[in-house]
Amino acid sequence: QVQLVESGGGLVQAGGSLRLSCAASGRTFSSYVMGWFRQAPGKEREFVAAISWSGGSTYYADSVKGRFTISRDNAKNTVYLQMNSLKPEDTAVYYCAAELDLGYLDYEYGYWGQGTQVTVSS
Repeated sequence: QVQLVESGGGLVQAGGSLRLSCAASGRTFSSYVMGWFRQAPGKEREFVAAISWSGGSTYYADSVKGRFTISRDNAKNTVYLQMNSLKPEDTAVYYCAAELDLGYLDYEYGYWGQGTQVTVSS
């Protein structure tokens, strides 16, 4: 069982940066692939990034590649999403998710946080 709590969202101007954090409970955090998804108003939830249990492999959606960086600290049971060069189209509720295997679709993840709002103004 994994419980996830996101933080770090907010309002930022286009071109700015934010760092999201996702704190996990449970002693098996290091066993899980961690993912970030986002959902904009009126749109389906979409994959943003994922990181392997060791942190050695990372995966990104094309829309964020080169701007966002996912990382994790297994000693702190935390995964991060550093978001740079933010654009208005990045505005969404951002969710972290956990699962034992890598997936790119939301239904492939069994554990979810409550989400944190990111708003990018133009």
